[in-house]
Amino acid sequence: MQNCKYNIMKHLFTLKKIKPLGLLLFLISGSTAFAQEKISLEKAVDYALTRNLTIKQAQFSEALSNEDYKQSKYNELPSLTGSSQGSYNFGRSANLTTYSYTSQSFLYISGQAQAAFTLFQGGQLRNLILQNKLSLDASKGSTAKVKNDLVLNVVTIFLQVLANQDLVTAAKQQIDIANITLDRTNKTFKAGNSTLADLSQAKAQLSTADYNLVNAQNQLELSTLTLKQYMEMDPAANIAIERPDISKVTDVKTLYNAPDVISTALKINPDVLLAETQQKVYEQAIKVAKGGYYPTLTMFGNIGSNYSSIAQNVTGAVTTTQQIGVIQGTTTPVVSPVQVPVFSPSYGFTNQFGNNFNQSFGLNLQIPIFGRFLARTTVRKAKINYQNAQVTTQLAKNTLAKTITQAVWDVQAADKKYQSAIQTYQANKDAYNVIQQRYNVGLVNSLDYNTSLTNLNKSQNDMIQARYELIFRSKVIDYYLGNPLTL
Repeated sequence: MQNCKYNIMKHLFTLKKIKPLGLLLFLISGSTAFAQEKISLEKAVDYALTRNLTIKQAQFSEALSNEDYKQSKYNELPSLTGSSQGSYNFGRSANLTTYSYTSQSFLYISGQAQAAFTLFQGGQLRNLILQNKLSLDASKGSTAKVKNDLVLNVVTIFLQVLANQDLVTAAKQQIDIANITLDRTNKTFKAGNSTLADLSQAKAQLSTADYNLVNAQNQLELSTLTLKQYMEMDPAANIAIERPDISKVTDVKTLYNAPDVISTALKINPDVLLAETQQKVYEQAIKVAKGGYYPTLTMFGNIGSNYSSIAQNVTGAVTTTQQIGVIQGTTTPVVSPVQVPVFSPSYGFTNQFGNNFNQSFGLNLQIPIFGRFLARTTVRKAKINYQNAQVTTQLAKNTLAKTITQAVWDVQAADKKYQSAIQTYQANKDAYNVIQQRYNVGLVNSLDYNTSLTNLNKSQNDMIQARYELIFRSKVIDYYLGNPLTL
């Protein structure tokens, strides 16, 4: 990094013709190019939890379940609807203001509003609220499961990055040793103390070390890319992994009692909790379905009014006489007083709507008599779903028990493997030191020396991988116990 900055400043001072604006842009681009973000395990987990798209999808599903839960509670509220109608009538049609037929053309407008409140529906409204509440809990459990799985994946790949970094370091050390060996062999070859075969083997050893370095670097880049993907970062982002103190590997717990771990995990494991919650959802669905057997009682109320362009408003009445017959045998008329209505010259829209205003309220009872066995089929399907959920829950528990039993065995086996790898590495290291000393004085041929060096390199790589495998296996147990996944 220091060399890069030095070269940049060197070029800036030598290029006299760079304009101030271009110089500023160059400085900005240079500083951005070398900006490097340090990523610790805690930051990697935090980035993954806040940015990961799979979690966002789970949160969207949780939000939808929350809306369903709210709506099921809103269903207990009264409903209010309003409607209006306007028509222009001509020809022979009914005059709805006088309930008679007329041949006049007229405009008719009506409006009404209705409120309804469900008094009883077989308990479906209340049971549906409880079911949707359980569905919301299941969605929250699903989100928690996605988060826990993601954290485990991030810790796993973070450990893989650390392991690959150590393998790159080891590969570079192996190249240094191979270079020293090649230089010494080249000198002894020129002095006539080594053969061409010895020189060729030294070159081959260096080529193998170079190949191992390239392979280790590729694995490091691949694991780093996977870590960036979990954090939803740009693949081209420049990051530096903050290395924790891996020397604490000696404090890793490896002895666990599988039944104790299983007992704890069954109470907190997201997979089991999710299956149990889903089972409760289907159990509640049976109660909702049984509500279809019962009648529905609803209380309602209506208000309305209407207007007609040919309606007339009676403002009063006058008394007049009207012939009702004649005296028998004569032509003398018989008259009687009658009341004749008096109409106003106009009947406006506002007055009509006020005068025609009407109200009503009542109860509506709907009794299911025969619905083509729909309610029975719904109940039977709900029971089948519940039975299937019971089996799913038991399968989740069985799978968890098997997985934990395997994980406990794996961590114990990883510990034995790591201890064995340490002993193998130390033995190969001691053997290499002895052979190197004898090789320097010509008591060991190049084949034995290269074989010893190859064994040392392999044992070192095996020890590094075994160390991180032990840490990973231990973190898996922590995951099932609900412990924080930290390094």
